[in-house]
Amino acid sequence: MKYDVVVIGGGPSGLMASVAAATKGSRVLLIDKGDKLGRKLAISGGGRCNVTNRLPIDEIIKHIPGNGRFLYSAFSIFNNEDIISFFEGLGIALKEEDNGRMFPVSNKASDVVAALLKKIESLNVKIWTNSPVETVNYTDDHVKEVVLKNGTVIPAKAVIIAVGGKSVPHTGSTGDGYAWAKKAGHTITELYPTEVPITSSEPFVKSKTLQGISLRQAELSVWNPKGKLIKAHRGDMIFTHFGLSGPAALRSSQFVVKALKKFETKSIMMSIDSFPDQKEEELFQSVNSLLKEDPKKAIKNVLKGFLPERYLLFLLEKASISLDVTSEHLNKQSLRQLVSLLKRFSFEVNGTLSIEKAFVTGGGVSIKEIEPKSMASKRKEGLYFCGEILDLHGYTGGYNITVAFVTGHLAGTNAAIQ
Repeated sequence: MKYDVVVIGGGPSGLMASVAAATKGSRVLLIDKGDKLGRKLAISGGGRCNVTNRLPIDEIIKHIPGNGRFLYSAFSIFNNEDIISFFEGLGIALKEEDNGRMFPVSNKASDVVAALLKKIESLNVKIWTNSPVETVNYTDDHVKEVVLKNGTVIPAKAVIIAVGGKSVPHTGSTGDGYAWAKKAGHTITELYPTEVPITSSEPFVKSKTLQGISLRQAELSVWNPKGKLIKAHRGDMIFTHFGLSGPAALRSSQFVVKALKKFETKSIMMSIDSFPDQKEEELFQSVNSLLKEDPKKAIKNVLKGFLPERYLLFLLEKASISLDVTSEHLNKQSLRQLVSLLKRFSFEVNGTLSIEKAFVTGGGVSIKEIEPKSMASKRKEGLYFCGEILDLHGYTGGYNITVAFVTGHLAGTNAAIQ
């Protein structure tokens, strides 16, 4: 059978592209090298599938620091509200949680995957799993065919490359598509990990002193070598045996990677503000008042519950305050030192875990070579890209999956009518 559109990759963008192309009446073949489709979708949102985010478009763009502005044209055609309508049309009831995140009411990513697969099946999309692609061939100006590793050649009017980046490789994203894009004349911008845990060689990390401690709604900041703030993120974080993880750390990670490269240094400074809603003097007065209420009580007991206990004891030690000292015997200078650490505990970080351990890949097929309203290649007619293979990336919270669905929809729709 001849196919109008061949989609390579059965992740979020490839599934959406298949639906969009088949809805337009195209004969679609969906190829995936794995044994089942939607593997990345099935583990997204901690297995609950954060299908999109309901924040206004301008806010969504702000949460896509990797070339988000490129998506303004795409969002004018198909956006987060359209994603919500699409899934509700498939019978998936959605609910809104904190910061605009949208989840299925069932809290099951498997329901989202099943609904998409059912839709694809109803549109008569042909599915080939366990079918790794060797290469994509082109004429001088047009896509020609897809060649599988087993030698099968599939002629195609249009090919959509939706194979993801290099992150979370066990879902099938192993960077295969970059070579096919290069072959078509595309530039691949430098790849780097984003939304990834941060590493440090500080003594408190090596000794695992703070391992397992979580801080709620702290502000994590990245500083350049001259002490100028690069970026600050507020959110939950956790100390690990290698450094930092949790939402605030993941969001900060790309700024760590970029700063290390830009300033050609082996480490940069980060800091934690445990009380971002209070100014330092205000916090000093609050702590001072608490201590005055119990002058004969050890400071560590007066401040119990102020912070996770191990972190509080660690900062008391950093401030050279004896753990048994009572409030009445604590001098103001030591107290100011402690409050300063509560507002800005600084430490060096030296990088992140590898791109394979990242949630999202930074870099990819240059967006300068992609038509923003169609996801069509500017290098070869009939070639389209969508999802994480593109040099587009957002924070966690439904932003990357929004990019995948939006670019997938545009690629599928336009591949079908080209």
